[in-house]
Amino acid sequence: MMHPDTELRFVNDLVGMGVFATAFIPAGTITNAEDPLDIVIYPDNPVLHNPLLRPQIDKYAVVEPGQRRVMSWDLSKFVNHCCQANTMSTGWGFEIALRDIMPGEEIRDEYGLFNLPWTMPLTCAQSPCRGCLAHDDFERYAAQWDAQIQAVLRRAMDVPQPLWLLLGEETAVSLRNYINTGQGYRSVTTLRVASVSVP
Repeated sequence: MMHPDTELRFVNDLVGMGVFATAFIPAGTITNAEDPLDIVIYPDNPVLHNPLLRPQIDKYAVVEPGQRRVMSWDLSKFVNHCCQANTMSTGWGFEIALRDIMPGEEIRDEYGLFNLPWTMPLTCAQSPCRGCLAHDDFERYAAQWDAQIQAVLRRAMDVPQPLWLLLGEETAVSLRNYINTGQGYRSVTTLRVASVSVP
């Protein structure tokens, strides 16, 4: 589920739709978390072979460990990529604001964490831009991504968290432990899928 202070807007003809903040979202805020309404597609699901549905799955689903694909039911599936992202997926599975996000600002994510099984050209419109997503982005950028997340995670208990209840007890306890002790950080490398199957 996407943070409630967001809305879907048209970006431009090249990008299409995007998600924008409707209110101030401070750094350290959980901006997106999986919820029971999200669609989870396991690798043995015949829907992956449906020629009408597969393009939608490829476009909107994130590939997670175990080769499961998760497709959001709400507007979060329209969050665009930016190499200078203001939100990022964490090793706990939720996404967090890497910096303060202002009202009217587009919320943009790091697609390199989504295990896309193909190279994807990018249109960040911000510099520096990698130009394309590649299969080795995890290896090249994981340490940088972890550093960005760790820099804001400690603020997570000091800002409003409307999505906190979606984390589940185990995740909430683990996150609180890390914030309080500095121990038990879950690296983004836990999201890595070594080889993504393409049925």
